[in-house]
Amino acid sequence: ELALKRAHASIVLCSTFLSCFPGYFSVLAVVLRTSNNSPWTNEFDKIELSCLIDSISTTNPRIEWKKITNDGPSYVYFDKKISGDLENRAVIREPATLLITNATRSDTAKYRCEVTAIDDQKSFDEIVIDLVVRVKPVVPKCSVPKSVPFGKSAELNCVEEEGFPKSQYQWFKNREEIPDDPKTSLKFFNSSYMLNVETGTLKFSAVRREDAGEYFCRAKNDAGYAECPPQTMEVYDIDVVGIILGVLVVVIVLLCISVGICCAYKRDIKTCSFSKHRQHTLTINPVFLSKPIIH
Repeated sequence: ELALKRAHASIVLCSTFLSCFPGYFSVLAVVLRTSNNSPWTNEFDKIELSCLIDSISTTNPRIEWKKITNDGPSYVYFDKKISGDLENRAVIREPATLLITNATRSDTAKYRCEVTAIDDQKSFDEIVIDLVVRVKPVVPKCSVPKSVPFGKSAELNCVEEEGFPKSQYQWFKNREEIPDDPKTSLKFFNSSYMLNVETGTLKFSAVRREDAGEYFCRAKNDAGYAECPPQTMEVYDIDVVGIILGVLVVVIVLLCISVGICCAYKRDIKTCSFSKHRQHTLTINPVFLSKPIIH
């Protein structure tokens, strides 16, 4: 019972001491934090990767920054110098924050801030920051058929490969946005198209006369958007009667040619047979005429 009382008194004493001096033990360890572990910026803008030291007792800690990619980590700040991919494009803000002054798309990666404090009991700490550099789309490549027969299928394509994150696509007809689903708009309700916002493909299963017009595509992401120039698609009727008449004319012409060839072939055969018969007659008669007639 006496031992229990002494243990309880020790616990109370320790609790009282810690409550009165909460920072006493914290200064024996280096502790890092960041104000934003998933920052983003647009290409060519500046961005800050914050690495804040909450507690430390070492007066001159060693600070390092590493860029982590699929190929492994590489130094971007070492021995108090900016190096590697960020050379001449970054600075250190005391005590350990990394400021990139001109971000490029290749800077998208994870970055690790490491602080080593040899005079602290917990002498090492690190934080990882995931940086995304967004890239505005460039002008997309668009293909629009110039003319399509009424009732036939048609496909319009839009491609853009520079933007990051990956671009999504919108199509416009006569400056008006085409909805993803035609059934959501009275104006496009009877249209037969399917729009894929991920691939930029606009497909018509059966083109109507109302589908004729000027079309252009917009590629967009979080960094901005870009558009291709408008292109006109016309819808024309198929002349069924004309096609049938044309086919009949071709058939008649081919038939006439075939008949002519057959007649010519038969005429040549008859002429050849008559010539052979005549030649045979002429060669036999002189033989009989040359022999004397015996009575």
